[in-house]
Amino acid sequence: MSDELSGRTIAFLVSNEGTEQVELTEPWKAVEAAGGQPVLVSLDGGEIQAFNHLDKGDRFPVDRVVADVDAGEFDGLVLPGGVANPDQLRADDDAVAFTKAFLDAGKPVAAICHAPWTLVEADGVRGRTITSWPSLETDLRN
Repeated sequence: MSDELSGRTIAFLVSNEGTEQVELTEPWKAVEAAGGQPVLVSLDGGEIQAFNHLDKGDRFPVDRVVADVDAGEFDGLVLPGGVANPDQLRADDDAVAFTKAFLDAGKPVAAICHAPWTLVEADGVRGRTITSWPSLETDLRN
C-alpha cells in the first residue's frame, strides 16, 4: 500500500445535498489507503446527503464548514461531482474563494465529473487542460 499522502490532509469540498456518492467515497478511500487524512468540508455543518445519480444515497457527517476553514490547513483539494453539487458550490462565495486559494497556491486540485464548474467560477481553468463530463466542454472552452 502506498504512503504517498502520509501525513497529508486533503479537503473534500461538497454542498450539503447533491454530491454523487461514488465520487466522494472512492477518492476518500484512496486518500486513506495512501496514508492521507480526508476532511469533509461543506457549506453548512451537520450532514450532507449524497446521491446515486437521482436516488438518495447515504448521509455523511461534515467535519468542517467552508466559511470557517483556510486552504492553508490542507495539502490538496478534491471536488466530487454530481450535477447539483458543483452548481451549488459555484454560487457560494466561501466555496469559490476556498477553491481559488488552492489554485493560487499551486496545490493539487482534483475535479471529478461536473466539478470543473466550481473551477470555472474560481477562474481556475484558463491555460489548463481539464477533464470533465462531456456536457461541460463548452463551459470550459468559454
